[in-house]
Amino acid sequence: MYLSESVKNFLKRADAVCFDVDSTVCTGEGIDDLAEFCGKGNQVKEMTSQAMSGSLDYREALRLRLDLIKPHLNQIEDMNLKKPAKITPNFKELVESLRSKNKKCYLVSGGFDCLIYPVADILGIPRCNVFANRLQFHQDGSYSGFDESQPTSSTGGKAAVIQNLKDSFDYSVVIMVGDGVTDLEACPPADAFIGFGGNVVRETVKSKACWFVMDFQEIIRVL
Repeated sequence: MYLSESVKNFLKRADAVCFDVDSTVCTGEGIDDLAEFCGKGNQVKEMTSQAMSGSLDYREALRLRLDLIKPHLNQIEDMNLKKPAKITPNFKELVESLRSKNKKCYLVSGGFDCLIYPVADILGIPRCNVFANRLQFHQDGSYSGFDESQPTSSTGGKAAVIQNLKDSFDYSVVIMVGDGVTDLEACPPADAFIGFGGNVVRETVKSKACWFVMDFQEIIRVL
């Protein structure tokens, strides 16, 4: 109990809160949803599970999955129109609560900015506050790879983003919220970590998080 109270105190003092997107802000895993939309769902799901459990190098898992999917730019645009990501219940209210207390919100994801930007727009989070992977396309719209210079494309990338935010804006307290091992490993430099299990419970994260919540309403109540 003491440890969870410590996290709650950090939350109250936080300058900024960073959220994972897949299975946290949104109910699904973006790359799995993209694979399904492109007809490659079954081949990709197991690899995503391995990557999220930490049993496979993140960048290699990303490369292997994208090489299977080979998404065309037109498919990305169609997916955003026809099957937009679903936002987790109570998350909009959480963003509003944080905003009312002058706490900055960031989306820090191993997913893709082209799928996350529409979510950020709905939530009123500036696109400059989104840190995610960037897909690359040939002139005809066919898939050509992903931008490996983005920190979120590799293991430890979320920690690098948070450290950069602290250095750039002189934030004293930054919180990381997420469902996966990559989120847990971002603390430190995050000052505290809140595990989220409202969409999927990852036992490694649940066992190691000082505060693990199943509903964003739990965080709103503390604020």
